[in-house]
Amino acid sequence: MIVNERTASDAEPQGKNMRRRLHPDERRQLIVDGAVAFFAEVGLDGNTRDLAKRLGITQSLLFNYFANKDALIEAVYEQVYLNRLSPDWPHRLVDRDVPLRSRLLAFYADYSKLIFEYEWMRIFMFSGLAGAELNRRYLEHMHRMILLPLIDEIGAASSATITPSMEDLWNLHGGIVYIGIRQHIYRMPCPDEPIQAIENAVDRFLKAFEVDVSAD
Repeated sequence: MIVNERTASDAEPQGKNMRRRLHPDERRQLIVDGAVAFFAEVGLDGNTRDLAKRLGITQSLLFNYFANKDALIEAVYEQVYLNRLSPDWPHRLVDRDVPLRSRLLAFYADYSKLIFEYEWMRIFMFSGLAGAELNRRYLEHMHRMILLPLIDEIGAASSATITPSMEDLWNLHGGIVYIGIRQHIYRMPCPDEPIQAIENAVDRFLKAFEVDVSAD
């Protein structure tokens, strides 16, 4: 659904950054950065009038850069989720010259640094509660680019008669993501060393499917 909020009154710009003469690309980036922080705090239902006021710009200026609120949210999605994914992860995960355990731990060490952040977690949760498309698109991307190749790699390395299902792998992945949810959504105590908790989860998973971890 397209959300258009052009009817709000135009107040005079107040923000120091926005009062300066800026190159259009720089101004657009400042708007996106501000929108990321804003939606992480108030949720995707936050309106662009309040966002413009926080940024110290007129709402009409904001809509010079984004046709509507949906276009702005799309820019937030690209910045927080897509643009920060490493393009070499799919290749590194299937590099059988490296032991599987090492590949998994290297991936989750990088991935946890990306997602264990206030803005990533809160926008992701707000998106799900709002029924937005961001979650579905992101999870489909992860399924296709990361988890499907991993299923093949684990199956190839396993000596068990029963290899893991996609549900098993999502359980591992979701358990690791939950560390960040505890911190930024529930505000509960988290492991002092998340990487150790991740290593323990990966080891339990691999051992359950009889993957040799002694080569690491």
